[in-house]
Amino acid sequence: MGSQSYFKALIICLIAVIGSTEAQLQLGFYGKSCPNAEKIILKYVAERIRNVPSLAAALIRLHFHDCFVNGCDGSVLLNSTPNNQAEKDSLPNLTLRGFGFIDAIKSLVEAECPGVVSCADILALTARDSVHAIGGPFWNVPTGRRDGLISRAADPLASLPAPFHNLTVQLSLFDNVGLDANDLVLLSGAHTIGVAHCSSISTRLYNFTGRGDTDPTLDSDYATNMKTLKCKNINDNTTLLEMDPGSRDTFDLGYYKQVLKRRGLFHSDAELLSSSTTRSIITKQLQSTEGFFAEFAKSMEKMGRINLKLGTQGEIRKHCARVNN
Repeated sequence: MGSQSYFKALIICLIAVIGSTEAQLQLGFYGKSCPNAEKIILKYVAERIRNVPSLAAALIRLHFHDCFVNGCDGSVLLNSTPNNQAEKDSLPNLTLRGFGFIDAIKSLVEAECPGVVSCADILALTARDSVHAIGGPFWNVPTGRRDGLISRAADPLASLPAPFHNLTVQLSLFDNVGLDANDLVLLSGAHTIGVAHCSSISTRLYNFTGRGDTDPTLDSDYATNMKTLKCKNINDNTTLLEMDPGSRDTFDLGYYKQVLKRRGLFHSDAELLSSSTTRSIITKQLQSTEGFFAEFAKSMEKMGRINLKLGTQGEIRKHCARVNN
């Protein structure tokens, strides 16, 4: 009996070891189970992003907001239910876009291979393909992520970096998910594309310390221009602002140039100049576009591995906006 128990325990351990080695991300994870999946995603993205390049910024932001909250598990895509308010209805996520885009791709992939490809992987691949489609960097997206079952509106408030955060808070939130100062500066580089609302900088422009003042770290001429031509009052919640004026659909070094001129849109952008470490990382990126692209790619792949659900964890959703059961 003793020897039988020993061998049973050994077999269980071997199964566990085999399972742990198989349950990991890998390039071409769907090579056999759904060989056309990545081609379907790339084709859909390429055909549409050229007409609506602004979607690239929306999709990479969607991926970022997903990964920072409970890991890259597609939980940001889930709809609220009568019994639960989901992440997408949390205050930091109310301006997210691209949900319908992901749903459309999921439908195409489901038609090809039902129940095989996760929404989390579709989101990760779509973010990469859309940025590359507008001339941005390409990065490897190993696949095998599983979809999460939990999405709570309270979680983004605790986990997501905000436009008003100082450098210490930003570094802490990045550290919580295994990212460092280098990743913070590089991923902030995605602000070279896309837009923001006046509401995200209204306090910075009109009431920074509660005395009706403007953030002194913001270039004074730029601030005056913003208040005169764009965000004309503190209650403007609708006007859109280019993150990198003049090239919001071009993935380039413009954002870093703006930050060094003290014209980064958010207070969190300005905070990157408050440390010699983060400032030097910005300076390094400005040496070459190719260098920035290569470093950005490394940080994106690193971000795409945050707190993954693998193997038998979570599920493969049939519809990205709701769990299977």
